[in-house]
Amino acid sequence: MEGRELYGRGSSGLGGGRERGAATLWGVAFAGVLMAMAMAIVYVGMARVARHRAQSAADLSALAAARLSVHGPERACARAGLSASANHAVLERCSVEGMIAEVQVSVRFALPGVGERRVMSRARAGPVHQVPEGAIPPRSG
Repeated sequence: MEGRELYGRGSSGLGGGRERGAATLWGVAFAGVLMAMAMAIVYVGMARVARHRAQSAADLSALAAARLSVHGPERACARAGLSASANHAVLERCSVEGMIAEVQVSVRFALPGVGERRVMSRARAGPVHQVPEGAIPPRSG
């Protein structure tokens, strides 16, 4: 009984009975904040990965369309659509003017608890310099 009288009535430690369990609550609150921060980092990472996937799909689709631009815009855009779907993207828009192809693709991704989102990306591909018809291109090297 001497130990109980020394520490105060009904307490099990040095500080008195009012502080009992407060560290547990602070620990749970801290763990909750850490979990929320980790989830935010994961969500941002998922969105960045989707953005990079969309940009890669757009770049590859534009290159595919530009490669076939001499065969007409229908065939070039059809190839761009195949390239986009091979990269798990959807071709939203495609235009071919001369030898320059412009495409816009979208990639869908899902965030747990938030739902499905869509990322759009555009790309343009073609020769650096267009040579006028009948002109002889400059020699390099």
